[in-house]
Amino acid sequence: MSAPTYDLGKLHGGLRLTANKQVSTEQPIIDVPVPEHLVLPLVQHVGDPVHPLIQIGDRVLKGQLIAEVEGTLGAPVHASSSGKVVAIEPWPIARRYGDNAPCIVIETDGKDEPVKRADIPPSYRAMTPEDLLTLILRGGIVGLGGAVFPTAQKLMQARTCKIDHLILNGVECEPYISCDDRLMRERAAEVISGARILLHALQIDSCFIAVESDKPEAIHALARLLTSLQDDRLVLKQVPTIYPSGGEDQLVQLVANREVPSGGLPSDVGCLVQNVGTAAAIHDWLIHNQPLISRVTTVTGDGINHPVNVRARIGTPVADVIEYIGGYSDMAEQLIIGGPMTGKSVTTDRVPVVKATNSILVLSKTPAINPEMPCIRCGDCAAVCPVQLLPQQLFWYACADNEVKLRQFGLTDCIECGCCDLVCPSHIPLTADFRIAKGRIRELADEKARAVRARERFEARNDRLKREQDERETQLAQQKESARKAGPAAIAAILRRKQQQSEDD
Repeated sequence: MSAPTYDLGKLHGGLRLTANKQVSTEQPIIDVPVPEHLVLPLVQHVGDPVHPLIQIGDRVLKGQLIAEVEGTLGAPVHASSSGKVVAIEPWPIARRYGDNAPCIVIETDGKDEPVKRADIPPSYRAMTPEDLLTLILRGGIVGLGGAVFPTAQKLMQARTCKIDHLILNGVECEPYISCDDRLMRERAAEVISGARILLHALQIDSCFIAVESDKPEAIHALARLLTSLQDDRLVLKQVPTIYPSGGEDQLVQLVANREVPSGGLPSDVGCLVQNVGTAAAIHDWLIHNQPLISRVTTVTGDGINHPVNVRARIGTPVADVIEYIGGYSDMAEQLIIGGPMTGKSVTTDRVPVVKATNSILVLSKTPAINPEMPCIRCGDCAAVCPVQLLPQQLFWYACADNEVKLRQFGLTDCIECGCCDLVCPSHIPLTADFRIAKGRIRELADEKARAVRARERFEARNDRLKREQDERETQLAQQKESARKAGPAAIAAILRRKQQQSEDD
């Protein structure tokens, strides 16, 4: 990675980084065969986990729905190939803290037999936006740029706002990752088709397809197709090669010249951002009835013998992917799922390819961890922060665990891009510190929410007890008043009836 440059055009901050993408883009996308075992995590998206619809011993078919959403936010999971369910158990996956997650394990049968859909939907053009979004939800489609937010719910939320522009994100600004680049080169028609489906779902007529300037082949492939289509709704936009220009908020600023407010969403300023891979997945589902059961992934790094982009079934172990393309080099030391800036280092290649796996990066050596030194207040971190935060101030407040100041100085707006880490001369792990501080803020917010709910329950109980006491006192007063009005004769008659009942018993 090169030294940072601060004069980067319209985007505040950011870095010009060495791309390291040429070696993985020299060959077309390679299809990885179906492995002997597929490992499908029940959590592959932002939101609630899914609930298995199958049991151990069941036979499943390719594309069959095997896990459904339990809550309001999520995406269903489909079998990536045919075979037998042999386990539903915890399995290592690429998560921030390395813990295992419940997974469905399928022993494939080699037949790759697809499920037969009982209902073939009509053309998307004949569907209402509501029916189209419901169908997209059934396809298990999530954002394939890394955020893995369920696509249907994101579209539903956007439809509650006034959306002017759809932005297809083909920027792919992080070093080494090139899966979107190869996808746009080879499947430009499917990307454009997905964009048209999204325009119909949103009922708008403006789509910007944003591609970074260092991807001339992808730009040419899209431009050639757009010229032949003559669809004025689709506009190709070239953005500067700056990291992290592919972030949603940064892309909205670059393409639409609109600033997403603090704590807000692109939909708050009339924009919706979707990855180009997501658009292609929507095309596959709506046109070819294929749910999200595979994705394009970059396998690269100097720890790989033959870096390339592959199309792998969701659930394929990383070890199988690497073995198929030629294996590790003798220098392989570190395995990262994702890119070098935002990826997660893992200790085993048993982890499966999931919907979020845009890159498998193998490096020949683990970067040296320099000793952390005191902050010298140089301001380099503020100069490169794309969100225009003051990382040095946030660092002090994070050390002091000052929640009020952390919120005041915008910690929740940090996108954890890692730019501040890269330029810090004191080698302070700012991003890791901010991630921990954001976790503490979420914990405090949860504690406050729990305290509020407990107080509300306590107050509701006290109100209920007081109402019941008031009702008993009112009833007693009414009985006393009735007895007083009835007089001694009525009381004597009541006593005689009770005595008669006792004798009868």
